[in-house]
Order: sequence, then structure tokens, then C-alpha cells
Amino acid sequence: MTRFLSTWVGVDNEAHVAVTVGGDVAETAASLTPTLVEERVASRLGASDPTLWGAGAEADARLQLGWTDLHETARRHLGPLEELFVDLRGEGVTRVVLVGMGGSTLAPDVICATYGVPLVTLDSTAPAQVRKAVGGDLSATVVVVSSKSGATVETEALRETVEEAFRAQGIDPRRRIVAVTDPGSPLEAKARAVPYRALFLDDPHVGGKFSALSAFGLVPAALAGVPVLEVLDEAAAVAASLEEDDLANPALVLAAALAGPRSTLVVSDHGSGLVGLADWVEQLVADSTGKDGVGVLPVVAAPAAPDLRQGDAIDCRLVALSADDDGTGAEITVGGTLGGQLLLWEHAVTIACRLLGVSPFDEPDLEASKAATRDLLGSPAPHGDPAFVDDAIEVRGSATLLDGVDTVADALTRLEDCVGADGYLAVLAYLDRDSGNGLPHSRRPLAQRLSRPVTFGWGPRYLHSSGQLHKGGPRTGVFLLLTADFEEDLEIPGLPYTFGTLTRAQAEGDAHALEAIGRPVLRLHLTHRSQVARVAALLEG
Repeated sequence: MTRFLSTWVGVDNEAHVAVTVGGDVAETAASLTPTLVEERVASRLGASDPTLWGAGAEADARLQLGWTDLHETARRHLGPLEELFVDLRGEGVTRVVLVGMGGSTLAPDVICATYGVPLVTLDSTAPAQVRKAVGGDLSATVVVVSSKSGATVETEALRETVEEAFRAQGIDPRRRIVAVTDPGSPLEAKARAVPYRALFLDDPHVGGKFSALSAFGLVPAALAGVPVLEVLDEAAAVAASLEEDDLANPALVLAAALAGPRSTLVVSDHGSGLVGLADWVEQLVADSTGKDGVGVLPVVAAPAAPDLRQGDAIDCRLVALSADDDGTGAEITVGGTLGGQLLLWEHAVTIACRLLGVSPFDEPDLEASKAATRDLLGSPAPHGDPAFVDDAIEVRGSATLLDGVDTVADALTRLEDCVGADGYLAVLAYLDRDSGNGLPHSRRPLAQRLSRPVTFGWGPRYLHSSGQLHKGGPRTGVFLLLTADFEEDLEIPGLPYTFGTLTRAQAEGDAHALEAIGRPVLRLHLTHRSQVARVAALLEG
């Protein structure tokens, strides 16, 4: 009986990427990888074969496989990036703000944090977050606006605000905004018409969640000071091995482990040196696998989290991001260089989707939240009356959830009771991250109390990652959404609503989309920031 399987790619006895699996996960990997080898899945993926995920996904896949050779094709950006970096630094511009959502911001976050290079990421519509990023002295700031579609509502609102902020300080926004988008997008047209300081057009055959090694990952990182050629070289060093039809291919082993028994992955970092990689893995796994009633739920946890001590109890597989597979206690250990791991996970997740029977590239359930948000923004009375108010916290919930309930504490208990034996609880906060910074810590005691997976996400960022899984994956989720009145709201130039209004509409739009598919949803609207501590205390028990 197979109980341990380890494979790696490298030269001179140095592993560029390494995957170790144990227990029943090793047995699953040993049983699935021979078929993957026989069907030449790795080499077909390397050759951008769009038939890998079935006839129904072929048309979409044909337009989404440009990421497989980004480690080579993205090098075309390096010369212009180096020139722009030198020019900006010569002008005293050293602070980089990245505006975007989802995969277009998570990868550069990881790259910059791993290299210890400052990057300010604005992926929130909370007024305080916007002010923190672009409300101060902008004399040394360049803003990178990233959007593949060029029409994402959050990014467009933030872009308009950035332009206004520069003008208010007597700075020409044309000299301080860099656009990253796909050819033919509205953002490209805007960048050329203004024109902005620089425009980087990405490969249109690369989806946002697979854009880590594209212009979306490279441009902000390079302007912040990361030697991004090293990241591309690290990916190039493992690319050929990841395309080999061989039982020792780490991508095949990891893919089989991801698609194996138990529907939850608890991912924790055990000294990998790759800062924030778990968050990037979370969005890649959730957004790729969560559709057609199928999906792998990723949970980002600290090494000492209760999920890791109760792996069997909460029906999960434990994944350690570590340079050493000893002592983590995980069934899956993944290590390696930054560029190597980015490419490894992309290969593994797309192959896992083949095993799960879903396309990794589409996002069929995201439009429901967007449509509901648009309706709320155009409604004269968007929120409706609360079911009740407890100490100025407005409480709303899906049908029958709050019957006979009149306190926040009892409402939370009722919601927790809805988490089934195969379910999970998602806490989703549309709040200022500074005033709500204690809320993510509630995940641990909730997981301990429920013995079920608990996730935490900041809105609206999660809409572009785990939001697809919530609505398209297995219908086992239970959802707590937190919104608030912002003490100092912020106007959006050219639009009839504020950032506070947009933020609450996004939260309630997603709640309506979840309720429409029959999921239990509890919404708590906090009318004062002091109530965040009260809710956090209730969640922590």
C-alpha cells in the first residue's frame, strides 16, 4: 500500500519545485497519475491543447491557454519596464500603488512581499482604504491600473478617483498612471486617448487568475523594484519538466492530490519564504474548480490553526507550503522557488480540473452578483427593512433564518446551526480593513467550535476569487456578510453614488445571488465602527 510519494524538479541536487504527498492522498496520486501519463495530459497542456477539458469547454479553452509559455513570451515587457523604472526613479517617483481586483493584484502582492519590496495594493472600495492609498502626498507616487476587461466597476471607480486625486495636488495624471489591460478594452482606449504615462497590453489568451507571470504580475512588481527576470527564469527552469508525461512530474502528482478525496484544502505556510502565496493559491483553486456543483474549497490557515489539528474531523486535506517536508504533519507539502511554484500550481490546478470534470477557465456564476449589484445601485430603497435591530446593528437574513430570533448573538447561533455535516461557513467583510483587522482572527475559534471549514474574505476582493466557488461549487456553504456605515464616505467622480454606497451594494448583491440558490445568508449592518469589536467577540465565543 502506497503511503508516501515524493517528486521534485531541479538540477545539481537542488529542487526548484518539490511535491510530497502521504497517507490516502499518496494512494490517490499513485492511482491517478498513470492514467494522466498514458493520456499525455502534461505534454498536451504544454502544447496548449484545448480538448483536455471536453468538448463543452473547448471553445473557451482555445482562448485561455496563453499562460503556459508566459515565462518566455512575457519577456517582451522587460525592456520597456526597465526604461520606465529608470525614468520614474530619476523623477523621484518611488511609491507604487496598484489598483485592481482578484488575480491581477494577488500575484504582484506575493512577488513584492517575497522580495521585501513595498507595494501599496488598492483592491477595496471601502472609503478609508481608498483614502489611505491615494489620499495623502502623491508627489512620489505612480499608480498602476490593472484590469483585463478594462471595465470592472470597482477598478473604473478607483481609476477616476486616482485621476482626481492627482489633479487636486497639481500633478498631471497623464504622467503618473500606467495602464495594464487586454488589447481592445475600454481601458486601452482611455490610456491612448488621455494618454497615460505607459500602456502595457497583455496576452488576451491569458485569464486573470493565470496572469501571475504576465504583464499583470510583472509591471507593478518591476516598477516597485523587483528583479522580475529572476521570477521568469525560475519558471522557465521547471517549465519543460512540468510538460513531461512522467510519473515523477510534480504537477501531475499535485493535480491528483488536489482532485483526490475530501473536498477541502487547508493551506498553511511553514516557512516557505514566499510571502502570501497561500492567498494566491486560494483564489486559483477556488475560482478554477468551483462550478457545475463541483469544487475544492481552499482555506488559508496559520500553522497552528485548529483545522490542521482536526483534519479528519473537518474532512480536509492539509497542504503545507514549506521548504522542508519534515514536521509539518501535512498530507501534501509543496516547496520551491517563487516562479517555479507559480507555474507548478497553474499546471496542477488545470489538470485537477480535468480530473474533476470542469473547465478551469470560465466563471459562469459571477454575473449573478454583478447584476444584483446594478439593480441595487439603481433602486430608490435598496436595502429593505431589517428583520430587527439589536444595539444599532441592523440584522437581515434569508427566508426563515431569523424566525423567532431577536438578538445578534442568537442570529449567529442560528446561522452556525445551518452548517451541515458536509458544509462550511464563509465570513465575508465589506469593511475598512484597519478598523476590522481583528475579524480574520475569528476564523480560528469558529473552526474549533464547528469542526467544519471556515473561510474569511474581504469584500469585494473575494468576489473575484472564492465568489465563483460560493455560487457555482457544491451548495454546502453558509454565509455571514458584514457591512457598515462609513463615518467619512467618499464621492466617486462622475458617478451618482459614493464608494460607501457601492461597497454596500456589492455586499447585498452577492447576498441576493446566494439567497437565490437557496443558501443561508445572515447580513449584519454595523452603524458604528465600535460594533466591529462586539461582532468579533461574538464570533470568537
